[in-house]
Formats: sequence, structure tokens, C-alpha cells
Amino acid sequence: MKRVITLLLLFFGFTFTAFAQDEPVEVETSVKKISDTEYDLIFNIYIEEDWHLYSQYNPKDASLPMSIKPSQGETGFTVVGKAAESETKTEYSEIWGMDETFFVEEATLTQRIKLDDPTITQVSLNIEAQVCKEFCLPYDNDFTFSLNGGEVVKTVATVDVKSQEITNSLKLDLKNPELLESKTENKENKGNLLNIFVLGFLGGLIAFLTPCVFPLIPLTVSFFNKQSEKRSKGITNSLLYGFFIAAIYVALSLPFHFADSIDPEILNTISTNMWLNIFFFIVLVFFAGSFFGFYTITLPSSWSNKADNASGIGGIFGIFFMAITLAIVSFSCTGPILGSLLAGSLTADGDPMQLTAGMGGFGVALALPFAFFALFPNLLKSLPKSGFWMKAVTVLLGFIELALAFKFLSNADLVGNWDILKREIFIGIWIFITILAALFLFGVIKFPGGPKVKRISGLRIILGLAVLGFAVYLGPGVTKKPMWSQSILSGFAPPQFYSIYDQDNNKCPLALNCFKDFDEGMAYAKEVGKPVLVDFTGWACVNCRKMEENVWSDTRIYNTLKNDYVLISLYVDDNENPLPADQQFDFVKPSGKIKKIRTYGEKWATLQTVNFKNASQPYYVQLSPELEVLNTPQQYTDKLTYYNWLKEGVKRYKE
Repeated sequence: MKRVITLLLLFFGFTFTAFAQDEPVEVETSVKKISDTEYDLIFNIYIEEDWHLYSQYNPKDASLPMSIKPSQGETGFTVVGKAAESETKTEYSEIWGMDETFFVEEATLTQRIKLDDPTITQVSLNIEAQVCKEFCLPYDNDFTFSLNGGEVVKTVATVDVKSQEITNSLKLDLKNPELLESKTENKENKGNLLNIFVLGFLGGLIAFLTPCVFPLIPLTVSFFNKQSEKRSKGITNSLLYGFFIAAIYVALSLPFHFADSIDPEILNTISTNMWLNIFFFIVLVFFAGSFFGFYTITLPSSWSNKADNASGIGGIFGIFFMAITLAIVSFSCTGPILGSLLAGSLTADGDPMQLTAGMGGFGVALALPFAFFALFPNLLKSLPKSGFWMKAVTVLLGFIELALAFKFLSNADLVGNWDILKREIFIGIWIFITILAALFLFGVIKFPGGPKVKRISGLRIILGLAVLGFAVYLGPGVTKKPMWSQSILSGFAPPQFYSIYDQDNNKCPLALNCFKDFDEGMAYAKEVGKPVLVDFTGWACVNCRKMEENVWSDTRIYNTLKNDYVLISLYVDDNENPLPADQQFDFVKPSGKIKKIRTYGEKWATLQTVNFKNASQPYYVQLSPELEVLNTPQQYTDKLTYYNWLKEGVKRYKE
């Protein structure tokens, strides 16, 4: 539990300083030869004022101790024991209830190594540590030492001739590349963060109405008011409590920012992984069962007990640990909602800021009642009592979780090319779930977690009719030619061309003719003398489906795509479809690490990031058959903007 708390403290530090704070430590290295096979590797560390760096000998149950080990992939030598350390300081920590050992201002570490291979001339060690002042930052760096006094030679990864040839062919000789630097107008992204924040906020409000959170409002606000000598102090503490609640949920999204900075394709890889989508499906079904009342999901009671004990230290830290306690004890209700928010935010077309926005909205909504009722405690009397209505809300959340679960099963079906969960089957399942929800509201079916009432209220009847209305709206979706547009399903249901009914072209959006291979599409464009629209898309890409079904379906845009362009649709998440053996290769990243390209999705994702410095979908590029960039790339936008963009590309090609 203490490690969990430590990580949370790390996250809070990054919340306020991640993009502004330079590393508060500097390291100089040197080597001292002991014998032909033994060397002392010396680290001279300079620590900024007010910061301290934890020692290797810091207690394991306190702040994370330093570790020194061979860098990843390093062989041929052995680390002999722990590094010798210069003078350290020891102080008692009220947070951990024990003495902690750390360095201030300066530190010298001397790590002895023994060579297993006497021919080695340089080695690399990794230091992983924690440096703190009011907050903590992780420190994780590799250091390379030359053992013979020569210059350190940076290791360059090598690949075979075939891989090098394919890598070179993947790097396009683009003309007018300066157009790629222009800012593309992505109207979806302009409002997307706000939309996701609002959705997260609504999720937080729903969580507020659950039995795990709602009863805590009057208890917590009353506690702060009674424990404070002055009313102003009670209000301040309540507001601080609310702030910490919001900050905790924001902190949960921060690791995804670091992962994205290391590998810009990481979120696409996570969101489009077939097995991970199956895992999300199972988890959401499991969460739905808890909302139906079949069982209760809780975190280990020892976690909440330790956090609750830590809240007794008083002051700001005490309030902080009270907020952590709330997050833990309310997990049985907030966990399923957060799980949906987490899984839904990790989209192929998104970025970590979407997850942060959603978590921020959730945390703010959950914290707002505590702050509001602290300011106006008399309004606590007007709160409705917990009762049947709360159980009904919880069961309805179970139906929503169940419906969302099939979205992730659909992603797995699309990425895995199973051809099972076609659009009409998916919509049919949603209709069935919706009808079950309506029958629950009408009192026809009951669940262990649902209210036990003899009389159905008028409000439940109205809600039941509204839910049935949604089932009627979904109904035509199971037919070959729906009676009305179902644009609200764009991005949730499988694409329209993924159908149980025969279509002219069931592998391309809107039955357009498209190529799934870049080289084949470019060769055809040269043959017919047309510009190329490269469509970087994904089977699990929500905004891609919205563009295809709501924008491309416009008559003018559809005709322009059909008649004036050669469409090349490259699915960057097609990772269950392997490349032929003779086309698989190893790609050397700018960092020197090797990326194995074994599937079509990996190839097209690499093509996008290498040539267009972008890893989001949808991403549209206009090219001539001679690889001339015709226009600024486009992403999610409205019909008029997209139509004008297409026509401008045709005009420039003709010129």
C-alpha cells in the first residue's frame, strides 16, 4: 500500500511540474581500474537546493530506494554488491513512520563491477531512484563508461540487407514536404477534450448518485465543520478535500503521457490490441454483474484501513489521505464507471490528453458536492435519502456497462478478422439489452441489486418508455436498407460495410473502390492519372467511422472520392494479418532500437509516423502519383471543410 501511495505522490508532482521542471540532479561519471577484470564506476551527483535523493539503503517500506544495475541488454560483466555511498542524512518521516536515508546537495556512488568477458571496453549501468522536495519525481537514466580511456562509442543497431532495403522503400521521397508542417484544421480535436471532459463529468455525477458515495456527503462535510474551530477553516478543509479527490483521478492518467512520449504509437497499440479488447469486454461484463447486484467488487480492506490510519496525521497530508480513503472505499461503484472511461479514452484516434480530460471531469464532478455542501451546509437537509431510486440507478448502469462491453468485443472481432459480430448482429444485441432495461423499469424482471417495490412509479414508466423508444430507433439497423439514418451509432457499431448482407464492396467504406496496399494504389494512380487520397485509418477507430458515415456519405464528397481520387485505406491496427514472410523486416528507430515489422498494421503505422510525423487516425493525405504533397493533411472535420479540401487537392493536381 505504501508503494501505491508513493506512486500517487509521484503522479501529483508531475501534475504540476511535468512539462516545466528540469531534472533536479546532474551526474558526472568516471572510471577507476582496480585490476584487469575489476573496475570502480564512479557517479558524482549534484542535487539542486531543497531537493533530496534517496539512498540504496532507504527502507523498502518507505520512499523508493535507489537501485543500480546493468542497463537493459548489457552482458559480459557482473555488478559486485551495492555501490559504496558518500555521507547521507537520516530523518524521521511522519508519513511512513520510520527513519529515511537520503542525499542532499551532493552524492558520490562507487559501483564495482567484474568483467566476465575481458575483451569488453565499455559498459552501461542504469540508475533508478526517487528525488523529492514537496513532491517526488522518478529518476531513471543509463550511463555508459569507457574502460580503456577511449571515447564512448554509441551502439548502433544493425539489420540485414533485406530489412534495410524495405526500410529505405518505406521512407518516401516527398515533394512539397513543407505542407506537412502546416497546422491541419481538426475541428473534432478542438472540442473533443471539452466533450470528453463533459462525459467524464457526467460519469462523476452518476457515481455521486451511487450507494458508495452519496451517503458519505453529509458525513464528510459535517466532519470538517465540527473538527474546525472556525467555519472558514472547515470550508477551507472541505474545499481542499474536494481538490485532492479531483487530483487523484487526474493523476491516474499521467502514466499514459509518459508512455506516449516514449512511443507515439503506444496508445494505438493498446487500443487496437485484439486480446486487450477481449480483456476490456470481460472486465465490463464483470462490472455489469456487480451493478446488477450478483456480487460486490471491493479493493482489499487493508488498503482503506492503512489510508484511513494515515489520514489521522492531520493537516494537509491528513486531508490528502482522507481523499485516498474515499477513492478506495467507493471503488465498488466508481471502478466500473472509471473502467469504461479508461477503456473508451484509449482510442486509436486519441491521445493521453483525452484520458486526462475524462478523468479530470470525473474527479471534478465527484469532488463538487463536497465543496458545494461545505459552502452551504443547510442544504444538506434537502438531499433525498438513499433508497429504492439509488438501486434502480445502479442496475441501469449495469445495462450501460453491458452495452459498452460489446463495443470492445466488436473491436476484437474487427481487428482479428473473425467476421462474426457484424453490424446487424451488434445492433441486435443492443436492442436485446435495451428491451431488458425497459422490462426492468416496468418491473417485469428483477435483479438482486434492484429495488424491491410493489408499485411502479410514474417516473419509471416514463423512463421505460424512453428506453423502448431507443430500441425502436435501433430496430431498422438490422435490415439491409435502414428506414432512417442511425448516425448516433457512428463509432460504436461496426462500420456499415461490415455487414451480413452482400454488398458491392464489403471491404471498403461506403462500397467505394479502395486499395489496402500503398504501392499498389500508387501504381494504379499513375496508370489512370489521378491524385491519391491516403486514408490512415483503423478498424477500432471511432472518428474514422464518424467521418466515413457522416461526412463521406455526403453526395458531393462521395462522388468526389469515387470519381476524382484513388483511395488508399491503410489500417494501422491490422495486426492480426501477417505480412508475407519475404516482406517482414526489422526497422531501426531514430533512438537506435529495432522495431520488428511483422504485420500490415505495423507497416502502415510506421509508414505514417516516419513520413508524416503523425500517429493519430483518421489522417488524410493528398499525394500525386509522383509523391508530391498536394495539400495540408486533414483529420476529423465538417462536411464543407472536407469537401473544399478535396476540391482544392484536385485543382492543385491539375495545375
